[in-house]
Amino acid sequence: MTEKKLPERLVLSFFDRVWHSPHELDAIDELMAEDYRITTAGKVVEGRSEFKKWVGEFHKQLLDAKTESVDLFYNESQDKVVSRWVCSGRNNGLFGLAADDRFISFTGIAIWTIRDGRLAECWVERSAYEMYQELISGSKESDFV
Repeated sequence: MTEKKLPERLVLSFFDRVWHSPHELDAIDELMAEDYRITTAGKVVEGRSEFKKWVGEFHKQLLDAKTESVDLFYNESQDKVVSRWVCSGRNNGLFGLAADDRFISFTGIAIWTIRDGRLAECWVERSAYEMYQELISGSKESDFV
């Protein structure tokens, strides 16, 4: 088995530690640059501490959240990495809707920039519209996965 390259290690560690129980938010301090910046759902979150707050709030709305990488690749210089992923959990008020404890899952793609051995910037696209439609339709389980 070959040793994982830096881009793989950073992203998979981020998913394992931050997006799986027990949701180690302090791992963000280790994995992300202090000036980490993410653009997600049309919103820009700037700074590692603000990102940590954003993730904490998301975890409150998606209980038992976990994210699994489906596909991951990076460029030759290893300063850009892309992951296609699936996130799942139980609805606890996503989109300001009623918390109904339904299991949901959605897909997404993240493109990270790596600087000085840490994740420095990220751009995320996720299937939010489809997830919203599922939540307002009353479906019991996701059709996305």
